[in-house]
Amino acid sequence: MTAFPPPALLPTLAGRYYTSAEVFASEQEHIFENTWFCAVRSSDLALPGKFKKVQVGRESVLLIRGRDGLLRAFLNVCRHRGAQLCVESEGEVKRTLRCPYHSWTYALDGKLMAAPNIGTLTDDEGAPIDRYRYGLVPVALTEWLGYAWVCLSDTPPPFEDVLAETTRTLGDSDAINRYGIGGLDVGHRVVYDVAANWKLIVENFMECYHCSSIHPELVGVLPEFARGLAAQANVGLGAEFGPDVAGFTVDGGQGFDRLPGITDDQGRRYYAITVRANVFINLVPDHVIFHRMYPVAADRTVVECDWLYTGEVVGSDRDVSRSVELFHRVNVQDFDACERTQPAMSSRAYRNGGVLVPAEHHIAEFHHWVMSRLAAAPV
Repeated sequence: MTAFPPPALLPTLAGRYYTSAEVFASEQEHIFENTWFCAVRSSDLALPGKFKKVQVGRESVLLIRGRDGLLRAFLNVCRHRGAQLCVESEGEVKRTLRCPYHSWTYALDGKLMAAPNIGTLTDDEGAPIDRYRYGLVPVALTEWLGYAWVCLSDTPPPFEDVLAETTRTLGDSDAINRYGIGGLDVGHRVVYDVAANWKLIVENFMECYHCSSIHPELVGVLPEFARGLAAQANVGLGAEFGPDVAGFTVDGGQGFDRLPGITDDQGRRYYAITVRANVFINLVPDHVIFHRMYPVAADRTVVECDWLYTGEVVGSDRDVSRSVELFHRVNVQDFDACERTQPAMSSRAYRNGGVLVPAEHHIAEFHHWVMSRLAAAPV
């Protein structure tokens, strides 16, 4: 059988997949509540009693460090009458978590510790209540790359699936480990509130067809992007710095010492990784840029971006502004583009979607992944 090349243009998803509240609700249930979701930087909750509240799909999830040093996740719901246990986005408790409604009180491992008249309470079979059975509902949690990942599914998929995705992207199971991301420190953090659907942000991150149009600073450091090439991370090769570029900074000037452990081949390259469903990772020789997406509505996504450096750089309070500024500009340029695109998703011109040029064909695989997840609840 004769093999024909792929067509020059491939269809995208239809516009309603970026605007419909029903589609978004289905994505919350079948994607974000059933896959591993990167929730917090573990070091943000380094001390016992430190907690953070994170929205995962339709659920409020509470992550908290226990007295035993373990990080745990629970649904942020009191077992008594369903009041939200913590209303603050983050904070620290001294000993226990106390519901402000009726004072049901929980240990940091989720066990029910106290409640008014608890000694007289029995379960539905008349036995004294089991303090763990009526404790907080646990959420599956694992830690990787210095971040806590949670999954709301009753049967979470193997986390090895997440690891396999990065291996498939970089073509080397150990490539990402050489950057020592879990041991780096947060040197800077920016939270962006983007008026666009989360899929538009993923699609934008996955391709570089737009780089020559809107990213002059990035193209100055990575000149091959001026040719409109797809992001090189898709073939695991990375994008090479220009010959006169000394570092991944806004002016191409010298950055910091290389991260220990990376290879000479990684020493002058930029890699971009998409980890479905809510993470983008940018690897450069002296730091790592780690994005987490929090879809809020069909037309709104919060993106939290960490710039990670060695403890030596952060601890000595060295100026990271030139490396931060480069990708901050890239982020602003990208998110502006996504916000310009979002209104047109409801146009009759996009009723049947748009098209992908050959350099964007890999985005079609992302679309297939989304549609396969939604297949359980056609929309």
